Amino acid sequence: MNGLARASVRFRPASFVGTFVALLFASAVITACGSMLQTGITAHVKPVRYAATPVVVAADPSARITTGHGDDADSDAASLPDQPRVDTALADRIARAPGVSAAVPDTAFPVQSKTLPPLTGRDWSAHAIDASTVVRGSAPGRGEVALSAATARAAHVGVGDTLTLTAPTGAATYKVSGLTDTKDGTKASARASVTAGAGASAYFADPVADRLSGHPGRTDAIAVLPKSGVDTDELARQVTAALKGASGGKDAPGGKGAPGDTAKVRTGDGRGLAEHPELAEGKEMLTAIGASFGGIATATAVFVVMGTVALAIGQRGREIALLRAVGATPRQIRRTVATEAMLVAPIAGAAGILPGVALARWWVRQLVHRDAVPAGVTLSTGWIPMVSAVGAGLLAALAAGYLAARRPSKARPSQALGEAAVERRRPGVIRTVLGAAAVAGGCVLAAVAAHTTGEDAANVALGIVFCFMVGVAFLGPVVAWAAAALLGLPLRAGGAASQLAAANSRANARRLASAITPIVLVTAFCGTLLCMQGSLRHEAARQIKDGVVADQVLGSSGAGVAADTARRAAKVPGVDGTVGVLRTGALYRASGSLNSASLLGVSGDPGKLPDVLQLGLKTGSLSALTGDGRTVAVDSLLAGTAKVKVGDRIPLWLGDGTQVRPTVVATYERGLGIGQLLMPRAAVADHARTAYDTQVLVHDAPGADRTAVERDLSRLGVAGLTVTDRAGYRQQADKELELNAWANSVMAAVLGGFAAVAAANTLVMTVLDRRREVALLRLAGTTRRQVLGMVRLEALLVAAAGLLIGGAIAWITLVPIARGLTGASPYIPPGTALGLAGAATVLGLLSTALPARALLRANPAAAGAARE
Repeated sequence: MNGLARASVRFRPASFVGTFVALLFASAVITACGSMLQTGITAHVKPVRYAATPVVVAADPSARITTGHGDDADSDAASLPDQPRVDTALADRIARAPGVSAAVPDTAFPVQSKTLPPLTGRDWSAHAIDASTVVRGSAPGRGEVALSAATARAAHVGVGDTLTLTAPTGAATYKVSGLTDTKDGTKASARASVTAGAGASAYFADPVADRLSGHPGRTDAIAVLPKSGVDTDELARQVTAALKGASGGKDAPGGKGAPGDTAKVRTGDGRGLAEHPELAEGKEMLTAIGASFGGIATATAVFVVMGTVALAIGQRGREIALLRAVGATPRQIRRTVATEAMLVAPIAGAAGILPGVALARWWVRQLVHRDAVPAGVTLSTGWIPMVSAVGAGLLAALAAGYLAARRPSKARPSQALGEAAVERRRPGVIRTVLGAAAVAGGCVLAAVAAHTTGEDAANVALGIVFCFMVGVAFLGPVVAWAAAALLGLPLRAGGAASQLAAANSRANARRLASAITPIVLVTAFCGTLLCMQGSLRHEAARQIKDGVVADQVLGSSGAGVAADTARRAAKVPGVDGTVGVLRTGALYRASGSLNSASLLGVSGDPGKLPDVLQLGLKTGSLSALTGDGRTVAVDSLLAGTAKVKVGDRIPLWLGDGTQVRPTVVATYERGLGIGQLLMPRAAVADHARTAYDTQVLVHDAPGADRTAVERDLSRLGVAGLTVTDRAGYRQQADKELELNAWANSVMAAVLGGFAAVAAANTLVMTVLDRRREVALLRLAGTTRRQVLGMVRLEALLVAAAGLLIGGAIAWITLVPIARGLTGASPYIPPGTALGLAGAATVLGLLSTALPARALLRANPAAAGAARE
């Protein structure tokens, strides 16, 4: 049997090359997703700024909830959307520990200037972390700033000169008190700027920095330095003991759980998490890609491999029948098939490992480039993803081979050749039952999605697609026969090539099904992912167009717009009113889990908000918003997901993790484009990453000269200020959707690319298996042109059937999801639809035309040999 298996691989190369290609790409996809999952679990960033600080105290960058009690308790965690902070007063408590030499609060915030590059504002105490010293002048006092010598030299300023600097709370003039340098030069300088990533440091007196940061009483982290002879473990134990029972400061209005309550002691590589709290969100994304998407991708890869192997075994029906006719037992045939899988699968799986690692490495680099993952995170590769990839391919090949060979191997020797000569049209009972169950499951999931909103609806998207795909795979021959019967009607009225294509399609439905299924896979998966994102962007753009009615939008080319800009802009002649908008994020609790939402903090009188933002108010009143943070307006879709209405209290975790339970005073319709939660700026600013406004919306007075107003606004003297129309608001909103759009595009490319390769692979295998058929047609007098025309029309029929079925699956999936996420029907971008249709058509034509031409190169006299 081993010799027969080796001979089969050697003398039927087309069949086994197709299997090899499917296994190779499956291994690459599984390796890539497995490596992403492993990276998400083990990702860390080595400390740079805190490299010389053995212990760092920082807030937990995740929020956690627990549901149930006892053995039924379940917990859920989600990364916070903004920078978590700890109470600055904790430094004094920690400093009293016996082994602590100093506990240094470390506060960082972006500073802007018209004459200097972006700076990182810091409290003077933090110079101990940077290893900075004053080389000229003195430490900063009130109204003063200390700059690095290199920064001062580049800006042509010195001790005693004055500078206008813009901090989150506003712009002011500061006297340069001194110039700083580092003890160990460039290394310490790098440590000084790595946390904020905004450039060299500008030091302010501690009380001044506390006020300018926009987060008074809070600090990013506390660096703990030991006394001589105290090791890191002992220091960490003492700091942990000092934190026990410490209060995190005053609770937020209407809530509890201020950031200081979640202070964590970090040592080793954990200090990198203190420098980069966004690592928690990055790990969450990597894990989601590796686990959620990876699970679908792995199942798809196994599904494709099984289909390809089953096709390869099915093409050898006459060979298996001949073996049965000469006395081979079913066990011997199954052993031959297993041996063939053992010969091909491990080699193909091993060959796919390096491409998979390369794909995962590129993926991580792109996430770092898009700031979704902190710089310094590298791909973690190990033996588990690689062994899993090879093992999954091998098991899939063995299972598919066994199932495909099961029926022909059990045929009676006297009947084997007769059964192999005629293709079975109906699938078996087991396939029919499983296929019907999968289709029913897809319908049930679609119905469930139709009655849910928000992310709950989106979470079942790929599950719906996959259920329908499994149904199509099991019921493939029936589906293919129906498609050939329906789409073949116009072909029957054509010439010889058309009639041959129609007859072949109906007579060989099982072969047609093998070609249709991968195209359905491409269309369904790519259509769902791309059109889901297209629907989100289209609806968001529509809501922004209808909802943003401001005459001018003030933005910034830097870190943001200073908090006092709205007040200063309101004094410009011709301006009737201004609203500062601080865009941040929040978490809300729904169905026992934490979900993210966009949050807007707005300044000014909420009653005048409709002058610049038409939110599409449904219930309640925006005038009821109060500045104490006890009220909130909620997008109607989010309100449905969280199951709240006007008058209810909704549990929220603000950007830094502070828990609040504000009362819902209004619901509105345009949250997707404008913002899903709305609170007064005063209740939000202390908990955002920076206290800069994202934008300032300006409403002109009736009859005002718009050009003159724009000119006067541009002369406000705010560093980095830009003046645009309402399109500026859309650009900022598009930035938030950009990462999701890119992620969906990459997932569509990975799945679609793999499915496209599988489709091409299957089509080539089916065409090359038609040597006897093509030779007989040529011997019967069919011209070369007619044969190529037949193959071309069959390819178009396959592409049309795959596009129609895949499009129907995508549409069934998209309707409930689009309504859950946007409240509107799906939007199909014309470019996406035409691209998918064109790609499927070209794929089908190329994958059949090239092998068909290769077959036609044979002499018609070979038909006699082909009959043997």
